[in-house]
Amino acid sequence: MLKLIIFDCDGVMFDSRIANREYYNHLLVHFGRPIMDEDELTYVHMHNVRESVLYIFRHYPDQDLAAVDTYRRNLDYTPFFRFMHTEKDLVQFLEFAKKRFNLAISTNRTTTMTPLLKEFNLQGYFGKVMTAENARKPKPAPDALFEILEHFGCQTDEALYIGDSIIDRQHTEAAGMRLIAFKNPTLPAEFHVSSFMEICSLEPFMQ
Repeated sequence: MLKLIIFDCDGVMFDSRIANREYYNHLLVHFGRPIMDEDELTYVHMHNVRESVLYIFRHYPDQDLAAVDTYRRNLDYTPFFRFMHTEKDLVQFLEFAKKRFNLAISTNRTTTMTPLLKEFNLQGYFGKVMTAENARKPKPAPDALFEILEHFGCQTDEALYIGDSIIDRQHTEAAGMRLIAFKNPTLPAEFHVSSFMEICSLEPFMQ
């Protein structure tokens, strides 16, 4: 029986592609580098900030990456919230789900996750939030999922993960967990949906 729903953040709870574009382009421009191309934007949209910084600065061996890291750690992320939008039926689904299931997040965001939840008044829905900052190993390693399962005393087959990328598929496969592919019909997954409320009609939710 389903007891636990785990959410990805970017591309699932939030349409954050534009915010990611603005954030990482800001870093590049600050250090005098050209802005990202579309392939680089796709990469940073799926990976954690450390991997993303290494990737977008990979062509600049003269760049002091420690300086980039220091700058981005002290950069106020608040101005980038205006580029983010929650999925239109996210809150409706959370209101439905919180009455029946434990809810958690596993994301490759780091220090921006808590302020983001507070900004959109979502922090009260989730009993456990795992990020690339507090997980033993970030996605796609399964560590965050195992810690969430342990926190709620659940077995893997009592949980579902909602994600949108190949990183999420690797994340769930490594833990043996079922995946709901969100707005990505080509992603290998046990279930596919194009909205949150569509999830309510999936077989595990009908038991």
